Amino acid sequence: MSDIKKTVMTNWRWVMCAMLFFATTVNYMDRQVLSLTFKEFIQPEFHWTDSDYGTITGVFSIAYAIFCLFAGKFIDWMGTKKGYLWAIVIWSLGAIMHAACGIATTWFVDGVDSVAALRAVEAGSALAATISMVSVWLFLACRLILGLGEAGNFPAAIKVTAEYFPKKDRAFATALFNAGASVGALAAPATIPLLAKAMGWEWAFIIIGALGFIWAGIWIFVYDKPEESKHVNDAELEYIHQDEKDAPKEEVKEEKQMSFGEAFKHKQTWSFAFGKFMTDGVWWFFLFWAPAYFQDQFGIKASDPQGIALIFTLYAIVTVVSLFGGYLPKIFVEKKGMEPYAGRMRAMLIFAFFPIFALFAQPLGGIYGPWAVAIIIGIVGAAHQSWSANIFSTTGDMFPKSAVATITGIGAMAGGVGSFLINKGSGMLFTHAEKMGEAFQFFGFSGKPAGYMIIFCICAVAYLIGWSVMKTLVPKYEPVVVK
Repeated sequence: MSDIKKTVMTNWRWVMCAMLFFATTVNYMDRQVLSLTFKEFIQPEFHWTDSDYGTITGVFSIAYAIFCLFAGKFIDWMGTKKGYLWAIVIWSLGAIMHAACGIATTWFVDGVDSVAALRAVEAGSALAATISMVSVWLFLACRLILGLGEAGNFPAAIKVTAEYFPKKDRAFATALFNAGASVGALAAPATIPLLAKAMGWEWAFIIIGALGFIWAGIWIFVYDKPEESKHVNDAELEYIHQDEKDAPKEEVKEEKQMSFGEAFKHKQTWSFAFGKFMTDGVWWFFLFWAPAYFQDQFGIKASDPQGIALIFTLYAIVTVVSLFGGYLPKIFVEKKGMEPYAGRMRAMLIFAFFPIFALFAQPLGGIYGPWAVAIIIGIVGAAHQSWSANIFSTTGDMFPKSAVATITGIGAMAGGVGSFLINKGSGMLFTHAEKMGEAFQFFGFSGKPAGYMIIFCICAVAYLIGWSVMKTLVPKYEPVVVK
């Protein structure tokens, strides 16, 4: 009987992969609660302008990017089990804390003694402006805590994958747990607006945030390093460590680390960073503003059946279509015989043309209604996800493994700056356009629709500009050597 136990391999590594999948799903849902409750529930209560919302989403974007830069080192220092536990507990706590912002606002604002009184305050009054200012700062504090914890998810998940899977299986395992982002994006519009409508927006933050604590409780009992886990037998452990078994016995010289200062000396770093700077903000704009757009333009609330269907359809298109994005470079390399970097850049050029459809979102929305816009944004989002998967891979094409994390962190910072600019800029633009009304004109649209048209135009050309600069900086494959 004991011989059978040794020869029949356990599959605990897939339980670990499932845990990573659910953590990523919760991560994405926590991030979306605000965007799906902002326009219908939160804005009327706190008297926010679009500029206020843009400030909150913009600061979250850049703070998340900064935290990502250091999250990996924290996970390495704390250890996988404790590090991941700290990450999800912090972000879940930050998510739930949003629910207290209404009560906390009444503590700091004289003249309102209850949450219900906030909504009753006259719009445009001095008291409404005070409520808006105080609540924005409170939400910003909660978003910073959320971003601090969420930054640890992907570094921790990648580390678990490296611990539990041999190299040949890691890409597949990563694709599986990363699918949690798409599932979270699909589940959020189907659940969050309904929770907010039935129980109040506060409960949407509390219930979704509490999922993280449930995950953390399970994580404590299911995770141990494979060498220490009672659920991993000798056969599975041997499978996990097959790379070490196959590796040459002689000592391998350790690659030198690359400092931030050294990284910025290479044009390949600037190429990657500029590509992220130009394009990350497009994804974050649609993620944070799509529900508000459908309500502003078509009067469709996120909690309406049609609103739920629109957002769900949008992300369904992103999820399904983007699955094919990773295959195109493979076709160029294997079928056309192209060098990997050249094949990847050609694929990225193709993906860069699809966001041009964003130019037609406003005009076609006026003719065919909101479904035309949802489909177009879905196509743009799918193009972004395909672009994103490939631009990340360019770091591995050009930099040694010891420098990939450093370059990725720099790119995340650049993307965060781009996201901050487009989200904060959009909020300011929409507020200004709404105040100007018919006096604000652009491409045949007036008022806030003209503001949306401006941002759609920026999104349409961002990828082609990013690709052109990347190609100019690094016209052909040039690997970087750390000296």
